Amino acid sequence: MAKMIDSILKYYLMKQIDHLETKIAFLSEYQPILIEGKKAILTSKLEKLAFKQKHQLLPYAIQAGKIDDYLKEAKAFEIKKVEEKFFWSHRALKQSLKRNQNQAAYDASLASITSKKDENIITIEAKYAASSNLQEAIQAYELVVSNQKNEFDQLKTRLEKNYDVFATNKKQLLETKLSKLNDKLQTTMKQFHRFKSADNQLESMIEPDTLLKLDNLSMHFGGLKAVDELSFSVKKGEIFGLIGPNGAGKTTVFNCITRFYKATSGQIYYRNHLNEPLNLNQFVVHNVIKEGIVRTFQNVELIWELPILENLLVAGHTLYRTGFIGQLFNSRRIKREEMIMRQKALKILSDLGLLAYQYSYPIGLPYGILKKIELARTLMVNPQLIILDEPAAGLNDAETNNLAHTIKKIRDDYQATIFLVEHDMGLVMEICDTVCAISFGKKLAIGTPKEIQSSKVVREAYLGGE
Repeated sequence: MAKMIDSILKYYLMKQIDHLETKIAFLSEYQPILIEGKKAILTSKLEKLAFKQKHQLLPYAIQAGKIDDYLKEAKAFEIKKVEEKFFWSHRALKQSLKRNQNQAAYDASLASITSKKDENIITIEAKYAASSNLQEAIQAYELVVSNQKNEFDQLKTRLEKNYDVFATNKKQLLETKLSKLNDKLQTTMKQFHRFKSADNQLESMIEPDTLLKLDNLSMHFGGLKAVDELSFSVKKGEIFGLIGPNGAGKTTVFNCITRFYKATSGQIYYRNHLNEPLNLNQFVVHNVIKEGIVRTFQNVELIWELPILENLLVAGHTLYRTGFIGQLFNSRRIKREEMIMRQKALKILSDLGLLAYQYSYPIGLPYGILKKIELARTLMVNPQLIILDEPAAGLNDAETNNLAHTIKKIRDDYQATIFLVEHDMGLVMEICDTVCAISFGKKLAIGTPKEIQSSKVVREAYLGGE
């Protein structure tokens, strides 16, 4: 009974910790967004005033002979419109002359429209001509410029002061909230660790520096042994490669880890972000992602009807904390969460060099770009373990080199462990810290890329021997 109560309390504390960590992350990310939003409002108001002042100044600039490029273009545009109107009227007259053969009427009409065109051009020239009393016009122009500058400076000073007060107050308020939440998180963490007994069986099953461990994993399909008592460990922060011939059982291993398949026998151990050992065999497939495990597939699995940015936002749905009612009424909280997730998606796209594609649809994009978009999507849920199933399949040499750089960047910048299956041996040997070779579901060898390359049994089974 006591163990059951401890288990319930432990589960409740884990939920509390997850909730507090998400709240802290959202508040931390929301602070700069909120302040930048206020700054954007300030900039917009100043731009609107500057635009309004420019139009107010135009008549004085013309009178004072201050014809800049903008006024030259405006004058040329007005004259061009008059000339275009004359061109089409003249063309209509020519057509009329062909039908009626009335030269006198044609000459009279041509003289009339030519006169109107000349009058309009003279009016435009006068409109953009300097005043006859140039000295007074220049003084009036300079006075308006001075008044406008004073008005602009006063508004800028007032807005900047309001912005500084707003930014300071919001920073203090959010820092106070973050401090309280961090204190609460630390207290909850202490309570949680009290329930971690020293004789915890799972603790002895997986080493402290290991993120994922397979222990005698087997997966049978009738009489076919796709995976046969396979064991290996993936260290935290490494790039781990799983290689083998076609049909060796590599993708089946991934499907067992992510619970698409229920293993016939064996155990899969994993350490979550709380350093708590878990047995993934006890999880259902839709809860695996909540523990920080994400994957890609051999085929590109994007939502083709949505732009790239929206594809990333869909991937972050597990991080939202607003309930059904809040989303139904589009509450302030859901708007804030969507704003944060949008900024996060834009940052990921920027980091991976995909920002130019944010509004593009997947259909028609190069295959290498689609593969990178899949990688970007995995980062939306703050993953600990990213499982990549043949990420370089279908890529040319340049795209493969770019992919290698991207995978290393994700490992280093996002502190994620990478576990990949790949047939491109050049990519595997370049980026992997550890490589495990399997054949017919059984482990052949495991070690560094150099050790795998020099392994006789691997060469015979996978590379064709000597």
